[in-house]
Amino acid sequence: MAGKKIMLTGDRPSGRLHIGHYVGSLAQRLELQDDPDFEKVFVMLADAQALTDNFDDPEKVRESVFQVAIDYLSVGLDPAKTNMFIQSEVPQLHELTVYYMNLVTVARAQRNPTIKTEIQLRGFGESVPMGFLNYPISQASDITFCKATTVPVGEDQEPLLEQCREIVRRFNYIYGEDVLIEPEIYLSKKEVCRRLPGTDGQAKMSKSLGNTIYLSDSEEELKTKVMSMYTDPGHLRVEDPGKVEGNTVFTYLECFCKDEDFEKYLPEYKNLEEMKDHYRRGGLGDVKCKKFLFNVLNDFLTPIRERRAYYEAHPEEVVEVLIQGTKEARKAAEETLAEVKKAMRIDYFKQWNTQYGTENVDSYC
Repeated sequence: MAGKKIMLTGDRPSGRLHIGHYVGSLAQRLELQDDPDFEKVFVMLADAQALTDNFDDPEKVRESVFQVAIDYLSVGLDPAKTNMFIQSEVPQLHELTVYYMNLVTVARAQRNPTIKTEIQLRGFGESVPMGFLNYPISQASDITFCKATTVPVGEDQEPLLEQCREIVRRFNYIYGEDVLIEPEIYLSKKEVCRRLPGTDGQAKMSKSLGNTIYLSDSEEELKTKVMSMYTDPGHLRVEDPGKVEGNTVFTYLECFCKDEDFEKYLPEYKNLEEMKDHYRRGGLGDVKCKKFLFNVLNDFLTPIRERRAYYEAHPEEVVEVLIQGTKEARKAAEETLAEVKKAMRIDYFKQWNTQYGTENVDSYC
């Protein structure tokens, strides 16, 4: 196993992806798919998990699977380097989840900070679906099926990764074999990008909060959202000194702008630090800052829109990508499941065939 690296990550397809997904995880996936140290790269469309809180609207999930797959291809995930697959089409994942459930108490599942936050956000109250509470255990099977060493996700997912590591350690301890691998989180190198705030200044960009900029937004939609973004509420006049800390426009600029953007759109500044200094002193209006941000984001989204238009016109190519990626995921999952069952001594027919030389067992297995 020395030197062998495998990446696994994914998204719950409950709507199109937004720029928070990009800076929080998609950018890292693009980086790792080109990293020669990584033997395999898997990206999962977690439709079974999306159904835990969309069980009464499966058509929404079905459509989102296709739209998120197009988002993946549009940002540059390459099917020749990255296996994109559908969670529910890999049945071994669900069998692994059943075995892992025995390693986690209900109290531990309820204590997971990420799950507690998501339960509150969705307003479940006392009516939490069991599938939703089981989310961290299901995610552990998603990560371990391919022996993933590296999981690029947002920092809010760290509690889920830690619970996965607990499951791995407990499994290996109980069954006496190092079958499973403990994964490590892979975060954006820019701390500010690890959790992009919503356009309204709220701590998290979220579809349910309606404060998102989607990767598929048109130029007109982007402009409307940027020009209505939250800034510094105390910056009432152009000449007033302003705060860049907590100012959503400047947070987005830190994540997306480059020095060459200033040369192109705002040549009076050499870089973002000069622009920040001017805003802090006073004399720089919010409208000018937002117009600059719009240009930066529009340049970023333009090639993504163009690739999206291509795949929307060629849906058969998207389906083929998912078929091939799912085949690779099934192959890896079959191998890991066989190792897990052997360690647990529940690969009955294979063991009995070795022990008793039973006929026809090989054809059954």
